[in-house]
Amino acid sequence: MFTGIIAHLGRVTTLEKDPREGARLTIEAPSAISEGVVPKDSVAIDGVCLTVVKNDARHMTFDVVPETLSRSTLGELRLGDTINVELALRAGDRLGGHLVYGHVDATAPILGKVEEGQGHRVSIGLPEELRDYVVTKGFIAVDGVSLTVAAVTAGRFEIALIPETAARTTLGRKDRDARVNLEIDPIARYAVGTAERYGIGTAGSREELAWAYEI
Repeated sequence: MFTGIIAHLGRVTTLEKDPREGARLTIEAPSAISEGVVPKDSVAIDGVCLTVVKNDARHMTFDVVPETLSRSTLGELRLGDTINVELALRAGDRLGGHLVYGHVDATAPILGKVEEGQGHRVSIGLPEELRDYVVTKGFIAVDGVSLTVAAVTAGRFEIALIPETAARTTLGRKDRDARVNLEIDPIARYAVGTAERYGIGTAGSREELAWAYEI
């Protein structure tokens, strides 16, 4: 379990494909490792939960299976790319963002990025299968970063990227056409799933959907 608050950046040092269609990924992230990383730990890389296979004081290595490569942007990484790194949540840690599983639901392109106040307004493609789970003022994880949805329109959603988030994550470096990993808020997943189970449907009122989630 993660929170979407990125404390570390890493750098891709190796991405080796193998004949079984998976890959072995090695990243350099000494600041993260110094917090106490050992093999079998879960670490989120650009929002994808991976298991540490081995590590030293500067590097962590992960096996990335074909399923993960097909559902995320990890297969598009190149030597030297900067990535977001988050260590798993410890019991008692502050939950500064929202609950994030590290299970990517879809990838989507950045459709636009314009200056807005001190930060940027970023538009990101919204796959049809995620439409019911993304709402204005709700949460979403983009490349593992916990963000608040500023607006939702047909085929896209928008976020207001503040300078702090831009500086501490890769989102400040990404521009139009870059692809990102998306994970919907688990509360939205359960709310919509419960509504469907009780036959309410997402086209019902917000009050009906809230009632379904409460029970």
